[in-house]
Amino acid sequence: MSQSLDWNAALPAGTRARSRADAEPRWLRALLIAGCIVFLGLFLVLPLVAVFVNAFGAGLAGYAAALVDPMARSAIGLTLLVAAISVPLNTLFGVAAAWTIARFDFPGRNLLVSLIDLPFAVSPVVAGLVFVLLFGMQGVLGPWLTLHDIRIIFALPGIVLATTFVTFPFVARELIPLMQEQGSEEELAAVSLGASAWQMFRRITLPKIRLGLLYGIVLVNARAMGEFGAVSVVSGHVRGRTNTMPLHVEILYNEYQTAAAFAVASLLAFLAIGTLVAKSLLEWRLAKQSRADAGAQEG
Repeated sequence: MSQSLDWNAALPAGTRARSRADAEPRWLRALLIAGCIVFLGLFLVLPLVAVFVNAFGAGLAGYAAALVDPMARSAIGLTLLVAAISVPLNTLFGVAAAWTIARFDFPGRNLLVSLIDLPFAVSPVVAGLVFVLLFGMQGVLGPWLTLHDIRIIFALPGIVLATTFVTFPFVARELIPLMQEQGSEEELAAVSLGASAWQMFRRITLPKIRLGLLYGIVLVNARAMGEFGAVSVVSGHVRGRTNTMPLHVEILYNEYQTAAAFAVASLLAFLAIGTLVAKSLLEWRLAKQSRADAGAQEG
């Protein structure tokens, strides 16, 4: 009795994918590639080129003057300070939330996952308005805060709260599926051998999630430095005090200081490019680690 062999099924998965791709008409592949190049050129490369061309429109001296301006330095410093506060807060929350959701089954677990995703569904402007309604002078807690001389809205605490809110899902959403896929067998083995909770986390859990954790931190930092909507609502646009870099760019542009606006925007672009490079490196490391883990399991 003869048996028919499916040679395509016998090939490795990557080889089968390449075979299917090679089987597509050459004109279709060329059309798709050209479409991607044109799209990226129009919506990514061209805007970046325009930013840097306009940034140096007043020459190198004008570019440097725009960045050393006291208002610009204040905006840069505030942006970095807010990121330095919100990123560690979201990192701690993300790790704790991911650990809780991935390792325990409890009532309200699905509700917690939905709440973590809430900033993805709510407009940043709406989030800023919520903080104003809570902590503003006419808000729910406003009279009590005023009585105790505590300022949240139109001050650093409000900017940090708004930035933390819009960025807190990123670390958790990166770690939850990663920790669920890895399982808890190694942690349970460490506990059975007498390891404390901190020893188990530092020696077992953290090495396994470090690349995913770094990836989430990169995303949080990028969003924190570029956030506009929520920060615009709670900041009050006080020059030299509550303006972050995106808000400072808006003010300069509205005042027709185009070269200065694009100079500060180019600094944000440099930060974004650095974030993309770090993101690509982490993705490459994650893919390399996945291939190594798969090879070890097959061996």
